[in-house]
Amino acid sequence: MSTSAGLVAPPLHRSPLLLVLSTHLVVALVALVTVGGATRVMEAGLSCPDWPLCYGSVLPTAKMTVRVFLEWFHRLDAALVALGLLLAAALSWGQRRHLPPAAPGLATTALVLVVVQVALGALTVTQLLRFDVVTAHLATGLLLVALLSLLRQRLRLALEPLPPGMDGALTGPWRWWPALAALLVYLQCVLGGLLASHWATGRCLQWLQGCHWLMAHRLLAGVALAAVVALPLKAATAAWPHPLRHLSFAAGLLVLLQAGLGALTLHLSLSQPLVTIGHQLVAALLLSMLTSLAGLLHPLPSSP
Repeated sequence: MSTSAGLVAPPLHRSPLLLVLSTHLVVALVALVTVGGATRVMEAGLSCPDWPLCYGSVLPTAKMTVRVFLEWFHRLDAALVALGLLLAAALSWGQRRHLPPAAPGLATTALVLVVVQVALGALTVTQLLRFDVVTAHLATGLLLVALLSLLRQRLRLALEPLPPGMDGALTGPWRWWPALAALLVYLQCVLGGLLASHWATGRCLQWLQGCHWLMAHRLLAGVALAAVVALPLKAATAAWPHPLRHLSFAAGLLVLLQAGLGALTLHLSLSQPLVTIGHQLVAALLLSMLTSLAGLLHPLPSSP
C-alpha cells in the first residue's frame, strides 16, 4: 500500500511479539552498558578472575560482594541479551514476509555483534582490562543499543503507519540530522570510554597528565550538544508532527542532562560513582533516542 512522498508501507504483521522482544532488548542493552560502566567505576572488572564462570561457579554466593555482584550481573545480562537476540533473529527470518525488509538483516547483524561483544568481554578479563579491548567492548555495546533501537522503530512503523502530516518532515537535509547527531554522540561515548580506560580524567585532575584526552572529550561534547539541541529547535519552528516532536524534545532534554552530569563529574573529581554511572546511562539512552528518531525520519524501503 503506497503513501505520499514515495513511502511504501510494508505488509503489517499483527503479532507484536518481535516488537515487544526488541523493546525489552533495548532496555537490557542500555542496562548492560550502564552496569558495564558501573563495573569500571567501581573497579570491579576483575572481581571474577575466571571466565565464563565466576570463581568456578555459576552463582558464587560464597564470594559475593558488591563488586563481584556487578561483574556477575554484567555477565548474566550479556547472556540474556545473547539469547534474546538469537530468538529475535530466528523470529525475524521466520516472519520476514510480514516485516520491513531491513528487519532480518538488522536482527542478524545484532546477533553477530553480540557474539563479538561476548568475546571482547572475555578478553577484558583474560587480558587484564587492556585499554583497547575495554574501549572496543563499550563501542560494540553502544552499537548494539543503536541497532536494536533502529530495529524496534522499524517494527513499530510496520504495526503503526506514519500519521498524516509526517510526509513534510521526511524531506530535506533535516531527514539526516538525527543520524548525524547519533553518530556524534556515539563517537563521544567511545572517546569517553577511551578516556576512562586510560584513567585520563583522574590523572589530568590530579597530576595534569593525559589532559589532551579530556580536552578532546570536551570539544566533541560541545559539537554533539549543538547537534542534538538543534533538533528540538527545528521541531518547534517547523511544527513537526507529534512523534518527531516528542523524540526531538526528549533528546534535547537528555543531552542537557548529559552535559550537566559530565560537568558535575568533573566538579566532583570523579568522587561520586553514581554521578559517573548516571552519565553513562544517559548517554546510552540518548543514543537510543536519536537512533529511533533517525528511523522515523528516514523513509522505509519499499517492500518487494
